[in-house]
Amino acid sequence: MPEVIERFVSINGEGAHAGELAAFIRFKGCNLSCSYCDTRYANAPDAPCVEETVQELAQWVHGTGVANVTLTGGEPLLQPEIGGLISILSSMGNRVEIETNGSIPLDTFAAAKHRPIFTMDYKLPSSGMESAMCTENFRLLGVHDTVKFVSGSMKDLSRAEEIMKKYDLIGRCHVYLSPVFGAIDPADIVGFMADRGLNGVRMQLQLHKFIWDPSERGV
Repeated sequence: MPEVIERFVSINGEGAHAGELAAFIRFKGCNLSCSYCDTRYANAPDAPCVEETVQELAQWVHGTGVANVTLTGGEPLLQPEIGGLISILSSMGNRVEIETNGSIPLDTFAAAKHRPIFTMDYKLPSSGMESAMCTENFRLLGVHDTVKFVSGSMKDLSRAEEIMKKYDLIGRCHVYLSPVFGAIDPADIVGFMADRGLNGVRMQLQLHKFIWDPSERGV
């Protein structure tokens, strides 16, 4: 059964539907260890969790009355029954978004009858995890999907621009630059975008870290 760290209703803090209500399900476990990770509490092998069936999770979502569902982690695509959960939620009329770390092949999920919306990270140099990125995923993304570049330095920003252009991401999907919280001034990202003429790219802050304490869980 899926291992659930927490589930709650809040607003999407980032992505194309930032500011909209969403029912969040956070799953246990991640195959990466990013330097700036803000959900380490969900990643450890001994992290406290609750096992719930996909039917129980779908029932909880239905009870919230919220149409948007965000499946996150950790890395939600590591859960063996995640495809079944996506299918059930989608058939119920929910808009299902997967927040994935960019290392898991998306082929199976992109070809499924009930295709979720992907918000996919590309891990930049300061994360320490760039070598794990599955760039084959880029060809599967469309206008409803998002690639997010979490940047902690000017070197990160330059690398993000390189990847955007190499894989022709701008215009194919939503493209976001987001600061590592507390590591880089968001104004520097705006300046970088202006200097490089990055039309079609958006700078985005994590809303929940400004509404609540940055370390707050369940929001």
